[in-house]
Amino acid sequence: MAQIKVPVLGESVSEATVAQWLKKEGEAVKADEPIVELETDKVTLEVNAPADGVITKIIVGEGENVEVDAILGELEEGAVANDTAPAAAKKEEPKKEEPKGETAPAPAEKSEGAAKTSPAVRKMLSDNNLDAASVPASGDRLTKEDVQKFIDSNKGGSSAPASAPAPAAAPAKPREIGPREERVKMTKLRKVIAARLKEAQNTAAMLTTFNEVDMSAVMDLRKQYQDQFVKKHGIKLGFMSFFVKAAIQSLKEFPAVNAEISGDDIIYKNYYDIGVAVSTPQGLVVPVIRDADSMNMAQIEGKIVDLGTRARDGKLGIDEMTGGTFTITNGGIFGSMLSTPILNTPQSAILGMHNIVQRPVVMPNGEIKARPMMYLALSYDHRIIDGREAVTSLVRIKEALEDPARLVLDI
Repeated sequence: MAQIKVPVLGESVSEATVAQWLKKEGEAVKADEPIVELETDKVTLEVNAPADGVITKIIVGEGENVEVDAILGELEEGAVANDTAPAAAKKEEPKKEEPKGETAPAPAEKSEGAAKTSPAVRKMLSDNNLDAASVPASGDRLTKEDVQKFIDSNKGGSSAPASAPAPAAAPAKPREIGPREERVKMTKLRKVIAARLKEAQNTAAMLTTFNEVDMSAVMDLRKQYQDQFVKKHGIKLGFMSFFVKAAIQSLKEFPAVNAEISGDDIIYKNYYDIGVAVSTPQGLVVPVIRDADSMNMAQIEGKIVDLGTRARDGKLGIDEMTGGTFTITNGGIFGSMLSTPILNTPQSAILGMHNIVQRPVVMPNGEIKARPMMYLALSYDHRIIDGREAVTSLVRIKEALEDPARLVLDI
C-alpha cells in the first residue's frame, strides 16, 4: 500500500488546500499521473501518483487544509480497478452482522470522525488532549474553527460561553443571489491575495510618493539599438530591464528601501532579488529575478519573458515566487495613468510604473515641448523608511531613466 502525500510546498509555505481530486476511489492510475490538485497562496500544483495502481482511499476531502507531508490518500500498487470493488464489498458485510450491543457503534463512529479530520485538526486535538468524538462539528467534517470554538467555550468551566459565538455566525450566512447573478467560490490564491493585501494595509504605515519621468532617452535608446540587440541576444529590449537596473542602483544607495522589519529588528539585505508583478487568469503573482544586480540587460529581459510566460501558463514553482526584496508592478500595460501600489509584505517598498503619455513639458530654456512622460509611484513602509529616503530614492530612479548612461557608468 502506497501513501499519497503532500509534497514540499516551498519556502515559507507550510499549508495548502485540497482544491480538486482528479481521480476517485477505485480508479486506476499510472505512475506520475496527476491525481489531486492543491492550492497554496502562491500557485496551484498537482500531486502525482507515486506508482501504478488503484486509489483505495481518499483521506482528505476537497476544501480541507493540509500541511506538508500529510497523507492525502492511499493507493494499492499494481492493483486493477476491478480488483478493489469486491474487496470493498466484503469489508462492508461483516459490519452489518456485528451489532451485538448498544456500545458497538460508538467506537466505529469515533474512528470515522477521527479519519475525517485533516492533519492540522488532528494536531490541534492532540496538542489540547481532546478526542475528535467529543468536539461538535459544524458540518460534515471537523475543522480547526470547531476545535477552537470548543476550547474557548470550555475555558470558563461552563457551557454558557459556547452559545456566544452563535450570533457572530449570522453575518457569515451567504445572501441569496438574484436571477442574473452567479456565485463562484474564491480560490485559495484569491483568498490569500485578499488577506495579504489587507494585512499590508493594517500592519505597515504605508505612504506613497510620486514623481514623473521623461522617457525620451530610454525610448530613443531602444529605437536606436533594438535591431542590434535582437540580432545579438535573440530577445527584444523592453522597458522593464531599465527599471530593474535603475531600481537596483537606487536600492544600493538607500538600503532601508531593500530591507524589512522582523519584530523589533530591521533586516538589511545585501542582495537584490527583484519581484516583477504578473497578471494571470488565476490572479496576480510576483515571480522573482534572483541576484538581478549581477545580470546584464539581455539576461534580465530573458528572465522576465521566461517568468511571465510560465506564470500565465501556471508552470512556476513556489520557490520562484518567494524571497523577493523589492517589487516592481506595471499598471501602465493596462492603461493606468496613476495608482498607489500596495506593499508586497514583508518587503518595505514597491515601485509602480504607469502608461507613457505625450504631455507638454517646459524645457530648461523655457520652450514647451511634447514629451513621453510616465508617472512613477513608490509606496513604502514609513516605520522603516523616512520620507527623505523614499523621495530621494525615487528621484534616483527618475534620474537614471532620464539619463540611461548612468546605468552603464553606475553613477
